[in-house]
Amino acid sequence: MANGGPVEHGYPHLETVRAAVTALYKRLSYDTVRTFSASVAPADVAFCDTDDLYLGTQRVARELVRHYRLPDARVIVSFREMTHAASVELAAGPEYFIELNDRFRTHRRDIGAALAHEVMHVYLHRLDLSFPGTRDNEILTDTATAYLGAGWLLLDAYREDSASSQKLGYLTPEEFGYVLAKRALVFGEDPSVWFTSPQAYTAYVKGMARARRDEQQPPLTAAGWAGRRRYARDRRHAQDPHAVPVPPAEGPYSFTPGGREPLRVSFPCPTCHQRIRVPVRGRVRARCGLCRTVLECDT
Repeated sequence: MANGGPVEHGYPHLETVRAAVTALYKRLSYDTVRTFSASVAPADVAFCDTDDLYLGTQRVARELVRHYRLPDARVIVSFREMTHAASVELAAGPEYFIELNDRFRTHRRDIGAALAHEVMHVYLHRLDLSFPGTRDNEILTDTATAYLGAGWLLLDAYREDSASSQKLGYLTPEEFGYVLAKRALVFGEDPSVWFTSPQAYTAYVKGMARARRDEQQPPLTAAGWAGRRRYARDRRHAQDPHAVPVPPAEGPYSFTPGGREPLRVSFPCPTCHQRIRVPVRGRVRARCGLCRTVLECDT
């Protein structure tokens, strides 16, 4: 939790974020991911200063448990002084104990954001899905929270001006915006209408621009002129039997020498980032076996 300190920006964790999206599709399946097509509604996690602190917190926690489909999980929330925003005790259940930073006693509007992250820890624990190392596992948790419909709360908790700043979670604001944009492109949902923080809206717009770039990389037909020209150059090099194999200067695609088989190109699916491998033979339509996205390619 950045509280008054500097807020990191940009996309320093982007590869881990993309790996987390792939891991979600692999562990949950396409059909289960689609059951999260509706995000947590603002009215269901609203918290005003006149609400009883403990009853209101339990109400929001129950709503997040319902959203993540954890019918057997009873969440007990308390407050204490700590460095981080919150912590959760991951035991076998059926009760899970979450501790929130004391500052949320007076910053109640962000309690839903803190709980969204901690209840996702419970969800991933039950799925037995984790990444090695604390940092990567927390990035997985943030990514899953955003992709499965509660992460807009975490981005909306980001506020920054000349005198103060606040940010929850391990992802940068732009990375939260990126994951929310990836979700929006899949489900046709616009979370920006729920933001109360203008800085959150700006980060979402930047994240959407980055997410759109994933859909405009060669060999996808939506690639721009510069990308198509670079791809054609790299393809000629890969087809030259006397050329020394080198990776492309830019772009995520790579060519597999064919030998007796036709030359193939491998590239990440712009939706789930699972790598797809197709033959190099002009216009082809590929379907990702993981997220079922149909891709128009010009190989």
